[in-house]
Amino acid sequence: MFVKFEDLKDDPKGQLKKLGEFVGYPFTSEEEQGGKIDEIMKLCSIEKLKEVEANKSGRVYSFIENKWFFRKGEVGDWVNYLSPTMVERFEKIMGEKFAGYGLKL
Repeated sequence: MFVKFEDLKDDPKGQLKKLGEFVGYPFTSEEEQGGKIDEIMKLCSIEKLKEVEANKSGRVYSFIENKWFFRKGEVGDWVNYLSPTMVERFEKIMGEKFAGYGLKL
């Protein structure tokens, strides 16, 4: 299953339902009507993840502080962080890795 960030932003409920089905635990109508999907979406939001203490301190790698791990959570924000050379290299590598899966970058 491929989940793109853009799809999560466009249709978070739909993507979460697909994920539940993919892992073999689809949401029941009671869970959907009871707001379980909305609750999960709130718990997994960028804003909420930024508040988790483990995500505020320490380091992801020796050279990346956790405070820089989450950005704005906006589609297209990558242009503010990646140079054209980095984008070209990323697209080449990902194009090769995902060539046989029908994934469009």
